[in-house]
This record gives sequence, structure tokens and C-alpha cells, in this order.
Amino acid sequence: MKIVDPRQVIIRPIITEKSEKLQKFQTAYVFEVTDKANKLEIKDAVQKIWNVKVLKVRVLRKKGKMRRVRYKRGKTSEWKKAIVTLQKGQTIDIY
Repeated sequence: MKIVDPRQVIIRPIITEKSEKLQKFQTAYVFEVTDKANKLEIKDAVQKIWNVKVLKVRVLRKKGKMRRVRYKRGKTSEWKKAIVTLQKGQTIDIY
């Protein structure tokens, strides 16, 4: 599937302690992306939106977990996460 608009690929940045360490020491940023996006589409989207050079993209799927609220069982939603590594000296202002 070819996604035309780069803002449809990246849903939101993931800001956690672990992602902050990646930003500080490896110039890597973590994003939640659409399920249908592949590595090339994610790379193009980041380069077009923030005008940076992407070296590497790592992608993983987060499976939903079974949860229970009172007497009903349910499942959290599944989503896709991308870890994008930039060239040395380049940053993304995501705040």
C-alpha cells in the first residue's frame, strides 16, 4: 500500500524514559506508526516532515494484552512502533 501523505504514516511520538535515552545517546526517536506502513514509507515520512537524514528504521508490532474491567474481559489494541535513527548531529524537536 502506498501512503501519499507523510502525516498519515506517523501517528505520534512515543515519549518514555527509554526513548529519551535513545534520543540522548543514539540520536534515535520512537514513533507510533500506522499498521500498513513499511520501513521505506516511515523513512520518507520522517525525512519529509522534519527535513533530516534517516540512517536506519527498526519496526516492531506491539501485541494487545488481555485485560479485565470488573466482570468483562477485553483486549488492548495492537499497534506498530518504529525506532528511527538519524545521522550524527541531527535532531527532531518533538516537544
